[in-house]
Amino acid sequence: MTFVPAKWPRKLRSQKWYGGTSRDTIYHRGWLKNQGYPDDMFDGRPIIGILNTWSDLTPCNGHLRELAEKVKAGVWEAGGFPVEVPVFSASENTFRPTAMMFRNLAAMSIEEQIRGQPIDGAVLMVGCDKTTPSLLMAAASTDIPSIVVTGGPMLNGMFQGEAVGAGTHLWRFSEAVKAGEMTQDEFLNAEAAVTRSSGTCNTMGTASSMASMAESLGMALSGNAAIPAVDARRRVMAQLSGRRIVQMVKDDLKPSDILTRNAFENAIRTNGAVGGSTNTVVHMLAIAGRVGVDLSLADWDACGRDVPTIVNLQPSGKYLMEEFFYSGGLPVVLKRLGDAGLLHKDALTVSGNPIWDDVCDVKCWNDDVIRTVDNPLTAQGGIAVLRGNLAPNGAVIKPSAATKSLMKHRGRAVVFEDIDDYKARIEDDALDIDETCIMVLKNCGPKGYPGMSEVGNMGLPPKVLKKGITDMIRISDARMSGTAYGTVILHTAPEAAAGGPLAVVRNGDMIEVDVAARRLHLDISDAELAQRLADWVPTHDSAVSGYAWLHQTHVGGADTGADLEFLKGCRGNDVGRDAH
Repeated sequence: MTFVPAKWPRKLRSQKWYGGTSRDTIYHRGWLKNQGYPDDMFDGRPIIGILNTWSDLTPCNGHLRELAEKVKAGVWEAGGFPVEVPVFSASENTFRPTAMMFRNLAAMSIEEQIRGQPIDGAVLMVGCDKTTPSLLMAAASTDIPSIVVTGGPMLNGMFQGEAVGAGTHLWRFSEAVKAGEMTQDEFLNAEAAVTRSSGTCNTMGTASSMASMAESLGMALSGNAAIPAVDARRRVMAQLSGRRIVQMVKDDLKPSDILTRNAFENAIRTNGAVGGSTNTVVHMLAIAGRVGVDLSLADWDACGRDVPTIVNLQPSGKYLMEEFFYSGGLPVVLKRLGDAGLLHKDALTVSGNPIWDDVCDVKCWNDDVIRTVDNPLTAQGGIAVLRGNLAPNGAVIKPSAATKSLMKHRGRAVVFEDIDDYKARIEDDALDIDETCIMVLKNCGPKGYPGMSEVGNMGLPPKVLKKGITDMIRISDARMSGTAYGTVILHTAPEAAAGGPLAVVRNGDMIEVDVAARRLHLDISDAELAQRLADWVPTHDSAVSGYAWLHQTHVGGADTGADLEFLKGCRGNDVGRDAH
C-alpha cells in the first residue's frame, strides 16, 4: 500500500482557534501568548498535542515527563508547535476497584480533550497498560494524525541469583509462601528486586503486549515496543516520533488510514507470536469498534489459531524484555511472521511505509529469545476462544501460559460467588477441593465487579500447593494480569452479572474443558440449564451514582470489547460551534 500525501499547505484544524483577526481568535491566541510565544508560532504551523499520562500515582509512567521533552524537541525540529497536555491516567497498580473500570472514562475524556482543543496531531504518551488502549480508542474516535510513544519496560530484576519478572514472580513468590517454600521475609526482600527501575513490567505482560499491539498495528515507529525505559535509545525514539508526527499532519495521515482490517489481523497474529496477554483481546476489540472495523472473538481464534509463540519471555517462557530488545525486538517477530506468510506486508504504518518495508532487513541476535517459526516455544500459541453452554458468547485462554496436561480435563466445580467469597474460603482447610477440581469465580465481569478486575488467576488453596501442585483449571468472567500464568479461562460471556450460564454453576457440577476442540461445557441437561437461568436472581452489587452507575449500566460484554455502548464508532474531530 502506498500512501499519497494530501496537498500542503492547507488550513489546519488549529487555525479555527488561532487564524485570523476576529475577537474570538484574538481571545484564544492572546491568552496562549502569556506563555511567551512569539507571533509567528501562530502562522499556521502544526500544533502537536503531547497527550501525557504521567502521574506520580502511575509509577510505570513516572518518567514520561522527561520523555515528553524529547518529543517536544523533535516537534520543534520539524517545524511544529508542541503543547503538552496532561490526560487521565489509569494505573493498574493503584486504581481501585480496577483500572479497567476507568479505561472507558479515560478514553471518553481524552476524546473530548482532543476534540475541544486546537490540536492538529497527537503524540500518545503511554505505558501502564490501560493508558495504551484508552489513548488509542480516543485517537480512533477523533481521527486526527496520531503516533504512539511508549514509556518502555523496566530493567531486569535479580533475586538470589535468579532473573525475576515484575508481576510473574509476584504470583510465583506468593504461592511459594503459601506452600511453605519461601519465608515472608524473603518475599519482602524480593520486593525491591522485582521492580527496580522506571518503566512497565519487564515480562510480556499487558503493557508490553499492548506496546507490541501498537507497533504491529502500525501506530508506532518500528522498534518502539521493546526499548527499556531507561535506555538512551528510548529518548531517541521519542524525539524521532516528535519529528514524525509533524510530517504526518502535513500528509494528513490519520488513524483510519492505518487501523484497517489487515492491521488488526497483523496484531492478532503478533500477539500469538509474542505470547501476549489475554487483556489485548478486550482492548483490541474496543479499538476496532472505535475505528469502525468489524472485529470479533471469532477473528481472534481464526487468525491466531495456527500462529506459533516464538518469543521466549515470561510468563510463557524464560527471558525478560531486556533480552527481547537486545535480540532485535518486535521487528524481528514481524519479519519472521512475514517470512512465514503470516503478515499482511502492505499494511500502512505511521512511518508512511508498508509495515514490511520497515522490518524486511532486520536481523535476530539471539534465536533462543526470539525463536524461529520451525522451533517455537509453543506450536499453536495465540489466544484460544472456547465456546459451549457455559460460554455461549465465548471465553478465552492463553495456551502458551497453560499446563498441557490440563488442556483437556473434566472436573468437579468448586464455586465462589464473588471475589469476597473466594478470599473468605480459599485458605480454609475444610474447603472441599483437590487438584482435580475446577475453580469457578462469578460476578467479576464488566458489570459484576464492576469493571472486570484482574482476579481470574485465583491463587490455589494452600492445602493443594503443599502437595507440590502449581496449577489447576480456573474459570471466571474476570481478567488476569498479562504477567500471570496458568490454565486460566477468562472473560466468560455472557458474564454472571448479566445472567450468563456462569451465574448458575453450582458446587459439584461437572465441567468439561477441551482447548483443542475449543469446548467449554457444563454437564447438565439443556432443560436443567434453562430452568436454572429462569430461576436466577442477580446477586452482584448495583452502582447507584456517578461514573460507576454509568459504566455498569452501559458497558458491553467482554466479547465485544467491554466498551460503553454509546462510545463505539468514529465521531471525528469537528468541535461544532466555533464561537467562544
